[in-house]
Formats: sequence, C-alpha cells, structure tokens
Amino acid sequence: MNSFLSTLYRDVTCGAAAALITLIAGLSFVQATALPPGMHADGIAFAAVQPQHAWFGQPEPAVLVD
Repeated sequence: MNSFLSTLYRDVTCGAAAALITLIAGLSFVQATALPPGMHADGIAFAAVQPQHAWFGQPEPAVLVD
C-alpha cells in the first residue's frame, strides 16, 4: 500500500470515528434534556407542557399608573 492510500485510509477512519463520537454525544444530550428538571420518566409517555406565559415575561400586561 502506498503512502497516499495509507493516509487516505487513516483520515477516513478518523473522520468516521469523530462523526460517531459526535452522534453519541448529541444523542446523550438530547436524552438528558428530554424532561424538565425535577420530572421523572416513570412510565410517562410525554412531559406536561407548561404555558408560555410562565416562562417568559410577566403573566399579565403591565399596568401604567398616572
């Protein structure tokens, strides 16, 4: 095997290993953040959805006082 093919084989192998490691790390992140903090997946097929107003800003519009 010449030098070019040896280098090409090494680069393809390292690239495939890096892609596999990235995929595994990405999937573990998705699994770790699938539920909100404090919830457990005890046979629950879905997480409860929290209303958007509780996440961002005030629950009611601000009132201007003279």
